[in-house]
Amino acid sequence: MSELHESAGTGPGDAHFAVFPDRADAAAVARSFARPGSRTLAHASGRPWLVGQWHDDEIVTATAAGTAVAVVGCCPIDADELRRRTARLRDLAELDALARSLPGSFHLLCSLDQQLRVQGTASGLRLVFHAEIDGVRVAATRADTLAAALGHAPDVTELAVRLLWPAPYPLFETSLWRAVTAVPPQDALVVGACGRTVRHTRWWTPPEPVRSLAESAPLIREALEEAVGARTRQGGVVSCDLSGGLDSTSVCFLADRSPARVVASTWPGRDPADTDLYWAEQAAKHLPDVEHVVWDADASPLVYEDLLGIDDLLDEPTIGVMDRSRVLHHLPALAARGSRLHLTGIGGDHVAWCSEAYVHRLLRTRPLFALRQLRGFRALWRWPLGGTVRALADSRPYGKWLADAADHLRGPLPPSVATGLGWGMAPRLFDWVTPEAERMARRTLREAAVTAAPLHPDRGLHTDLEQIRSCTRVIRQWDRMAARAGLAMASPFLDDRVIEACLAVRPSERVTPWQYKPVLTAAMRGIVPETCLRRANKATASMDASNGLREHRADLQALWEDSRLEDLGLVNGAELRRLAQRPASPGLTDAILYSTIAAEVWLRGLSRRPTRVPPP
Repeated sequence: MSELHESAGTGPGDAHFAVFPDRADAAAVARSFARPGSRTLAHASGRPWLVGQWHDDEIVTATAAGTAVAVVGCCPIDADELRRRTARLRDLAELDALARSLPGSFHLLCSLDQQLRVQGTASGLRLVFHAEIDGVRVAATRADTLAAALGHAPDVTELAVRLLWPAPYPLFETSLWRAVTAVPPQDALVVGACGRTVRHTRWWTPPEPVRSLAESAPLIREALEEAVGARTRQGGVVSCDLSGGLDSTSVCFLADRSPARVVASTWPGRDPADTDLYWAEQAAKHLPDVEHVVWDADASPLVYEDLLGIDDLLDEPTIGVMDRSRVLHHLPALAARGSRLHLTGIGGDHVAWCSEAYVHRLLRTRPLFALRQLRGFRALWRWPLGGTVRALADSRPYGKWLADAADHLRGPLPPSVATGLGWGMAPRLFDWVTPEAERMARRTLREAAVTAAPLHPDRGLHTDLEQIRSCTRVIRQWDRMAARAGLAMASPFLDDRVIEACLAVRPSERVTPWQYKPVLTAAMRGIVPETCLRRANKATASMDASNGLREHRADLQALWEDSRLEDLGLVNGAELRRLAQRPASPGLTDAILYSTIAAEVWLRGLSRRPTRVPPP
């Protein structure tokens, strides 16, 4: 195995590549993937195995007895240890144990007996796609890479589905191009000898939630320590979000225990009721070696800022474009302070908390305890008694819930109790979506409902897994944007080992109406000061969203003046233009425009590439 490259062409955090079987005709296809700055990792035969872009710090490779393994991303394993573990591999299935044992966030690749195995992360932060190109099965970390090689345009039906608010599982995990297949995060792609067969094989299942919080707390602490340590062990300078919330505060204190020097970044909210700065300052008092930077709240971008200027190359629409300017705004200044990596607390809300829908199972096993919990949740979320009873009486399987959702796409937004105690938020379409787009979305929902299985039989754990995976769909795009802006981002809470440790906690101890994030509080006790662990709320940034909608209405108006979605017959541009003139319209504060804006911005970015969207 050897590596050939011109120049790296990228910094850490932006590794992306295509994977090829060891065949003569695959070598010809691989040449069409080469770009200025591309790197090539070769099979033992000298033919290309990986073609793409990565930084030296993002790849570890090993060969032993004709088997080659590559780890691309963030993983603390060294080449000698990887070589020892590679030497023990006799079958591709044995890679499961290796994948489930390593900390960090990475793609894992193996070439054994002319077979290929390619997998990402169970979280969905690192994905795998594949397509047949000139008779060769090619895998890639990005769907648009394969679509560009095929010269294909995105499928209009898939675009209509992405207008759903929200698109439910499994609809949001498909590729936007029919010829490009997405590999589910829990699966690995296996390409048979010489590329003759292709299959997906499951390598990950969520842990059963049977551990007590007392038993789990040290395991969660260890997993999070390893996740942060994987990013900080090299020393240098790293920056961390320090919002004052439990998630970012935990990451900041763990980073402070590492060899790296830490710059903490606090961005106060505009809302006078926002207490983030207070809590961040409380944490900073206990971090004397950390440089604490507090930004001017009024100088930070609002939601909806610079939508017309987004030119990132994304492989799917993402609601992350709404906050793109906010996410990237401080990164150049942090890089100027020497930061080589920016750590966030994103994902803590998704793994250290869980869905209240676990109460369905709890009612069967511990009914008196379940009723006590329900009383607390009703008071906390203001759930009406009738709606709570109806939600608990709803025993529809997931496929039936999807099918029923297809019949109510134009209905009012479902009440929060139905979402909180159900399979998730039922999808909706709004007045500006055309009847044709509705027909396509409804048909796709019904087709999916026939075979769809939930991510877990328990609706609470299904919702937890779906929320993690919908979150990582946004973060993987933000990570690429951040790397392009000059400072890579990382979110340790979204590492698979951290997710597993948190999901193993009994749901009745992960979420309770009586305590805020008990899992994280227990895990971080002794690392984060008790003063900081006492915080029991978080800021919502609702003022930044409402102000952004009002202040950037001219941009929204311009977005719909020359709408790609309207050209495709998917939206009524006139209705959207009228709505842009009325930013205080009821419902807009519920983010119902996000999926439509995401699709429009993505199509505009796609139009800058050689492939074209088909005419309506």
